[in-house]
Amino acid sequence: MRIVRSYWRSWRAARLERRAEAARRTADAAAAAAQAVRDRATLEALAGQPLVDLDLYRQALRHRSAVRGQRDSHRYSNERLEYLGDAVLGLVVGAHLYETFPDTDEGFLSRLRAKLVSGAALAHHAREAGFGPLITMSTEMRQSGGEDHATLLADALEAFIGALYLDKGLDAARLFVERTVLNGHDLDALASHRDNYKSVLLEQAQGQGWPQPTYSILAADGASHARIFTVEVYVCGESYGVGQASSKKQAEQLAARAALERLAQNAPSGDGAVEPPPTP
Repeated sequence: MRIVRSYWRSWRAARLERRAEAARRTADAAAAAAQAVRDRATLEALAGQPLVDLDLYRQALRHRSAVRGQRDSHRYSNERLEYLGDAVLGLVVGAHLYETFPDTDEGFLSRLRAKLVSGAALAHHAREAGFGPLITMSTEMRQSGGEDHATLLADALEAFIGALYLDKGLDAARLFVERTVLNGHDLDALASHRDNYKSVLLEQAQGQGWPQPTYSILAADGASHARIFTVEVYVCGESYGVGQASSKKQAEQLAARAALERLAQNAPSGDGAVEPPPTP
């Protein structure tokens, strides 16, 4: 009799556990379904249109740090989609400029396209669209400011364009690029704006007969995935500006801009030339 009672107690306990497990599975399934609905709503709001294959967009927002150490990690990160999106972005922007400026030469179109698809420009658009918090990345990357890292943002935007192209075709990708990258730009003003400060500084130095400006890296701080470069520019041997950015190239541009701003404050000499910096 004791054995029978023990058996029934065990049976009832097992049945309760099975019911509890079934309830947990139901709750998990409901939570997963609710998350999927939220994911779809978020991604479609980002794209500005209905989507089909959500996995493509999840991959587009997955930085390589999230799959580091995983075999064939390039198949799961957004790097391949970024490669594709870069090509699609260049095509869409190039075609738009070709139609918008029918009387300009190839050099003008190339320079304007470079401005529109630069890393800094794409990072700005991705930041405004709210990409940062949606990017899947390692804890270390997020703690080091990955959500606002210019390269990560620009790469995610390009990967998202690649995902749109694969999921919905070129027209869908074009609509997204027009809304996100091209919309709001005064292309005529952008074309006339010179933002290659290194070239402007070099031209000014040559025009005044000064030696070519030189650049020196003062520091390269931070982890490899979040490095900050500090660059100093010298004009006629004197420090004339310092720039700091996440790439050496951009830091040099900011240093050159600082130098131009300082040079602009110098009073012109009698013959109309800018007074040169003192030579040590």
